[in-house]
Amino acid sequence: MGSLDLIVIGTGWYGLAAAKTYIELHPFDNVVVLEANSSIGGVWAEDRLYPGLKSNNMVGTYEYPDFPMNETYGVKHGEHIPGTVLHRYLNDYAKHFGFFDRIHFNTKVNSAAPTEDGGWLLNTTSSEYPTFETRKLILATGLTSQPYIPKLPHMQDFQGSLFHVRDFANNAGTLKEAKNAVVVGGAKSAWDVAYAYAQAGVPVDMIIRKSGRGPVWMAPPYVTPLKKWLEKLVHTRFLTWLSPCVWGDEDGYSGIRHFLHGTFIGRGIVSTFWKILGSDVISLNQYDSHPELKKLKPWDPAFYVGSSLSIHNYPTSFFDLVREGKVRVHIDEITGFGPQTVSLASGETLKADVVALATGWRKEPALDFLKGSEADVGLHHSPSDVEDLAKEADKEILHQFPVLKTQPPRKLELASTLAERLNEPLRMYRFMVPPSMVSRRNLAFAGMLSSITTSIIATVQGIWISAFFDGKLDRLPASEDDIRWQTVLHTQFGRWRYPIGYGPGFPDFVFDAVPYVDMLLRDLNLKSHRKASKMADMFDPYGPEDYPGLVDEWKEEHLKRA
Repeated sequence: MGSLDLIVIGTGWYGLAAAKTYIELHPFDNVVVLEANSSIGGVWAEDRLYPGLKSNNMVGTYEYPDFPMNETYGVKHGEHIPGTVLHRYLNDYAKHFGFFDRIHFNTKVNSAAPTEDGGWLLNTTSSEYPTFETRKLILATGLTSQPYIPKLPHMQDFQGSLFHVRDFANNAGTLKEAKNAVVVGGAKSAWDVAYAYAQAGVPVDMIIRKSGRGPVWMAPPYVTPLKKWLEKLVHTRFLTWLSPCVWGDEDGYSGIRHFLHGTFIGRGIVSTFWKILGSDVISLNQYDSHPELKKLKPWDPAFYVGSSLSIHNYPTSFFDLVREGKVRVHIDEITGFGPQTVSLASGETLKADVVALATGWRKEPALDFLKGSEADVGLHHSPSDVEDLAKEADKEILHQFPVLKTQPPRKLELASTLAERLNEPLRMYRFMVPPSMVSRRNLAFAGMLSSITTSIIATVQGIWISAFFDGKLDRLPASEDDIRWQTVLHTQFGRWRYPIGYGPGFPDFVFDAVPYVDMLLRDLNLKSHRKASKMADMFDPYGPEDYPGLVDEWKEEHLKRA
């Protein structure tokens, strides 16, 4: 295979959107998509579809703007989308837009090295094509492709089935065979696995480590006393203003944002909103009604959590399983393993023939950059590289948002845990391009962020990256210093805004997604206020239905200038 124009690595939401958009705008370019797995989908790939897996999103909010999930998929209004449906939908997307045949499956990329002509040489696991050469490269491997498995004491002594939730689908047979299951973790995936075993009649011990992040904020689909659909709530401009956001002015409402975050009265309004939102979730879940349910009560304010919040999307109540003793919750630390036991610091020994690790993900690219390019890519800079800029960014952030000066008590504790894996946040311009690589226009990352606005952001990032590669962004700082400053300001913000979420390590946001999309659309000189009226723009939630035809708009805009 000769030199290619573009390679996209990954076939999750972001990789598919990036490939589709680039091909649509460059129909005669030679483009290939590489996928390490045997099927499309990323987290929705066939071998990751464990029993009962559904999206947190309900139908209508988790679809590409140009490819609605119609009635043929069999998901009704108000229902969460089964994983099997999402896998089919993403396959259909690639086939509908004509690039499914460009995907090379079972092709894991091990490394990327720069070539003399400004491209990339990729080394892969494929026996047919062990190397690929390309002018441009998009990494869309995301943040949930590499399991993080902690080094727990004597884990090697365990003789039962021990696996990361990444591999739950391949271990689904244990639902019928297991006698006692231990699930390690408090995130949504831990709840999913615990629910599956409990529903299969297997007693479950769920261990939430004291040194970890605690139980996930598990929200009902509808929140606040007004019973608003949560996914719609976070995409309503009026309510996004209540979240301090360093790129928030990109939405064109800087005056309102300044009042809410820069004045005593405004900050009072903001504080009241977040207290109502958090207390409503706690009240609806009735954590205080049962001693075991109290163990699942979140440890930190919702304000600081970020996208690690989740939605109760089970057909029956998870909380009932806890009340009935079918899921036993332990706030403890693991001190060791026996052949079929797990020992806790409290002295308790749990029977187990299955241990499922819901311990998160390694948050770095799934390949190595070689021949000096690792320094240029520099995703995680050492503190000395950006120390002065980071201090200036901190001053700017706290000046704009004084409320962030009061950080949650557990911030330092969690920061030290995260520091074992990361030195600094991911430092990328617009969360897509390493600052020192901007001038080369041959590398971009898609989906290296955590948000519940997946389908919209994937779509807009795809257009942004294509325009960036072509040198056709309408708004790009002229100097590398300006690019570095904006990069550090935006990435440093996460450390203050979502210190209990994943903000210290990578872009992590919920209420801040709409202004992020606004920012990218403004870079592209595309319309960001997409409602029929000013009132609708402020008070009607944004969704995929507001962003169809963006590629055609981009084409039309730039044909005018040609």
